[in-house]
Amino acid sequence: MARSAVSITRKAASSLATCALALPLLVMAAPGARAVGMPQLDFANPLVIGQVIWGGAIFLVLYLLLSRSALPRVEKVLAGRRQTIDNDLDIARRAKQDADAAVDELHQARRSAMAEAQANVEKVIEDARLAALRQTQDMNARLAQEIRDAEARVAHARAEALGSLRQIAGDTAQTLVHQVTGTSAPADLLARQVDHAAAARGF
Repeated sequence: MARSAVSITRKAASSLATCALALPLLVMAAPGARAVGMPQLDFANPLVIGQVIWGGAIFLVLYLLLSRSALPRVEKVLAGRRQTIDNDLDIARRAKQDADAAVDELHQARRSAMAEAQANVEKVIEDARLAALRQTQDMNARLAQEIRDAEARVAHARAEALGSLRQIAGDTAQTLVHQVTGTSAPADLLARQVDHAAAARGF
């Protein structure tokens, strides 16, 4: 773009320089061509011809100066700006690519974190379920053992109570027999009768 602008400027300056150099020849070829009331077109006047020649020479000198000095500098500045713009665009493209890669990495890390968190939650739930199951089993085993111990104590207390009841029944029967008959009944006989009665009633 910069080179094309400089090239067009050079072509335009070259065309103008050619026209400026050709103007004196045209004036000399048509010495009577001037407009009425316009002395600047009175080419019969030597001053006008001199002005035209000097104008052309000055324009040619300016063209040479511009084409050899100013235009290369302008071209260099434009080329530098173009290079800077291209470098900035490359940096922006690379920055965009890095940003896109960072965003993709962030999304991947987020998905990985969510999957890991879900796995941890499921593991915690499973561990809690197993712990609750173990606690339930331990409690059931403890309750069963306590029930067996209680049943054993109840059976022992019942046996003791039945033993005491038989002793009381034997003593009561001996007392009744003594009061009714005035004599004492044999202890073994009373014991067998008490045992028989207890067995009949499920004691």
